[in-house]
Amino acid sequence: MVNTKVNLSGLTLDNPVIPASGTFGFGYEFADIYDINILGSISCKGTTKDPRFGNPTPRIAECTEGMINSVGLQNPGVDKVISEELPKLAKVYKKPIIANVSGFSIDDYAYTCEKMDAQEQVGILEVNVSCPNVHNGGMSFGTSPESAAAVTKAVKAVTKKPVYIKLSPNVTDIVSIAKACEEAGADGISLINTLLGMRIDLRTRKPVIANKMGGFSGPAIFPVAVRMVYQVYEAVNIPIIGMGGVSSARDVIEMMLAGATAVQVGAANLVDPNACPNIINDLPAVMEQYGIENLTDIIGGSHNG
Repeated sequence: MVNTKVNLSGLTLDNPVIPASGTFGFGYEFADIYDINILGSISCKGTTKDPRFGNPTPRIAECTEGMINSVGLQNPGVDKVISEELPKLAKVYKKPIIANVSGFSIDDYAYTCEKMDAQEQVGILEVNVSCPNVHNGGMSFGTSPESAAAVTKAVKAVTKKPVYIKLSPNVTDIVSIAKACEEAGADGISLINTLLGMRIDLRTRKPVIANKMGGFSGPAIFPVAVRMVYQVYEAVNIPIIGMGGVSSARDVIEMMLAGATAVQVGAANLVDPNACPNIINDLPAVMEQYGIENLTDIIGGSHNG
């Protein structure tokens, strides 16, 4: 009998499979399709201090082996998430969740994280530093070690629960940013967020997406995600949640061998709402096929020897 359990900063997950933020709503929407308690955890829709309508439409463009989205963090704001969305999720999901938080200033991040930290359902805070810093010309917080560390320190100062910093792959040196977050007190790293992509309509000769560019996700980015998880694992001593194009149980094993303790599934949920339960159900057989008794034994296994 194989053991699929993993430990994420003190939280024991029945398995390492977590729907990624932005691809699973607030979770309860999927409860009519299957028992979502099968999931290791849920990374909820990105939450900001104030309500956001999001970007203009069209927001989605199809790609070979993936998609581009520019939703723009549409959400009702932290107060309504706490008063309306989390109670709905609590009725159908009985495990700790991962609260994904975004912001446009350091104060935004601290404010929203402090509020989410106080919620009993929340087991981990996942801080998305891919957002544009409105006080620094719109440059993403996650593009420099200094900015990422500043957000990390501010959030850690007002929270008690584990803080995972979600990093953007749109940088030249992911390792230095991950190390800066660790030094600033991060309890873990989530990576990767989407790559920057674009499609052009041949008939109109204009970008498909109203915002011109958006986040590229799906199976095509999986090798990039594996590479970055591998690099960051060698540089830090804190857990990693790996994501980016994961769509099968074999992908989960590969991501864990690269160094991930848990794995998030994103775009696959938009293609098949049963993607996560299918992966979870397939995992024991794939473990047996490759002689794996305990998943925790393979974390970072590709770095040995």
